[in-house]
Amino acid sequence: MVRAQARLAGRGLRCARPLTLVVGIGSLAVHAEEFRPGGEVLQGDSPDVAVRCAEVFGWLMAELAEVTVVPPLPNPPWVRWDHADSGLWPASGFLDELDQSLVPGYVVAAAERARGRLLAASLPCVLGHVGFEAQNQRWRDGAAWAVHDWDSLACQPEAALAGAASGGFGSAGPPTLAPVESSEAFLATYLHMQGRSFTAVEQEVAWAASVWMAAYNARDEALLGDTTVCRQAVQAQAAERLRRAQCLAPSRRNHW
Repeated sequence: MVRAQARLAGRGLRCARPLTLVVGIGSLAVHAEEFRPGGEVLQGDSPDVAVRCAEVFGWLMAELAEVTVVPPLPNPPWVRWDHADSGLWPASGFLDELDQSLVPGYVVAAAERARGRLLAASLPCVLGHVGFEAQNQRWRDGAAWAVHDWDSLACQPEAALAGAASGGFGSAGPPTLAPVESSEAFLATYLHMQGRSFTAVEQEVAWAASVWMAAYNARDEALLGDTTVCRQAVQAQAAERLRRAQCLAPSRRNHW
């Protein structure tokens, strides 16, 4: 992860340049990086904001494609739909000990359907940033100033990484889910940056990934008693996103 961050800093991406190698201290991996203060959080999740964020994400992904590192596995849990743990969710310690009945049925159903589509796809995995949220970015004078949270790298299909970012880019505090039209604008801009189109399967995987990550965050909300922002977004948007992912349940189970 430090190697990837160092490459992008050297190539002009606005991120803090690592200054030391990683050192193990107990269970922690520690390194020093340059201090890069300042900038503002880009607020909102409108299509216009989505386009600006997608341009940064597209550049970031293109640069990461040139980085060869040992895959940073296991992936962060919010994109670990391919886990081998029992049950729907990746094992998460104390969260699993809480009252799971607090998680709304529509959140569980959305996660099940999205995960099924993601697991059915057979796409190559690439390196990507899965903490691409407003709270981890800073902007100055209309341009990207810094991208933080380089611990949040993952190895998943490109379409899934772009889809997750298209849903979460506007999270400036508690995780949420951007409007469908904003995710659509994000994906269109990302593909324009890459100079290509997604196949039908990749399009479906992108939408499914946006649902999985939102459902994962909605589960956390429910178990920890936090805000209902992500739960409300999942309830309002899951049907349309799952339709685009081609993973709707039979009508007799469709309660959206």
